[in-house]
Amino acid sequence: MPTSIAELFKPFMLNGLTLPNRVVMAPMTRNFSPRGVPGPDVAAYYRRRAEGGVGLIITEGTSPNHPQAANMPQIPHIYGDEALAGWKRVVDAVHAAGGRIFSQLWHVGAVQSPGDPPKLPASPISPSGLLKPDTKIGEPMTQADIDAMIEAYAEGAKNAQRVGFDGVEIHGAHGYLIDQFFWDGTNRRTDKYDGDLAHRTRFAVEIIQECRRRTGPSFPIQLRFSQWKLQDYAARLATTPDELSRFLEPLAAAGIDAFHCSTRKFWEPEFEGSDLNLAGWTKKLSGKPTITVGSVSLDVDFMVSLGRMAAPKSGTAGGKGADPAAGMERLTEMLARGDFDLVAVGRALLADPGWAAKVRGGRFSELLPFTPDVLKTLA
Repeated sequence: MPTSIAELFKPFMLNGLTLPNRVVMAPMTRNFSPRGVPGPDVAAYYRRRAEGGVGLIITEGTSPNHPQAANMPQIPHIYGDEALAGWKRVVDAVHAAGGRIFSQLWHVGAVQSPGDPPKLPASPISPSGLLKPDTKIGEPMTQADIDAMIEAYAEGAKNAQRVGFDGVEIHGAHGYLIDQFFWDGTNRRTDKYDGDLAHRTRFAVEIIQECRRRTGPSFPIQLRFSQWKLQDYAARLATTPDELSRFLEPLAAAGIDAFHCSTRKFWEPEFEGSDLNLAGWTKKLSGKPTITVGSVSLDVDFMVSLGRMAAPKSGTAGGKGADPAAGMERLTEMLARGDFDLVAVGRALLADPGWAAKVRGGRFSELLPFTPDVLKTLA
């Protein structure tokens, strides 16, 4: 195994949990769980990735027990006896294959579902009743709404622990509910949940604290966050390292074990004057372990590959023109120098369950290319 690639396959300890390597399956919505119940096909889908050498699997977003949590009909739940029995089957299958698995807790808030035309959840909730800046779609959440939502997240975390998940990830990225509180474009409140960027973390902080209280000190809890939003790809929460530090501080203090830093291209620097990406800056400023993500072993933005953005002239649809070996060399150099601790892989793992084993063996020519067709099945 090349020395640089070997960095990707060293074990890592996260709050007492030993991960066999640094490869993480990124959370990806699949919409294959009728009535919110993951079936044997979902268990087999995740098991194949564990058998293929992934160290940690983060599930697709799972809905906490709240009526407006999902915007598509077959999003899995993390509540109810039938759904939890389905998830136990998934967890047992992954563990039997030697893998580790986290449940991602996800509430869409005011974000529309894909489609033409796109659809909102029934009676969508959001901090200020806004889909995006100056686009009203409902009423601001009341304190009772906020309290109920915190309870739903905490119940979801406890349910995940109860059925055997190794940890949870709280989805606070991409313009979904928690991120709608972070972003000044959708948080126009005038109470304790508004204010500067640090104050706008309060909703997330209270969720993290309650999840931690319910699950105990040794259950891994991580937070996914992003600068970009589905409502605005150019949006930024923090425009300087100092702003990012002020944002991270209350979240880290609340009890987070790691940050999953969502970017669309892992190799892009986050701020001028440094080649650190978002995960690199987050680790430097917070002192917490971080996960990087974004077009790993591909050469095209994921929104382009899904047909939601036009491809730039230099891009190739589906990433078929990528040089995976060259891209992995850059990635593992960043990992080796300590920019981040874990690497999340998305579309490449949808296309090829054996991605990790092939990369470990240097068999880049054998990697299967991603095409949108893989989204139609649980391959």
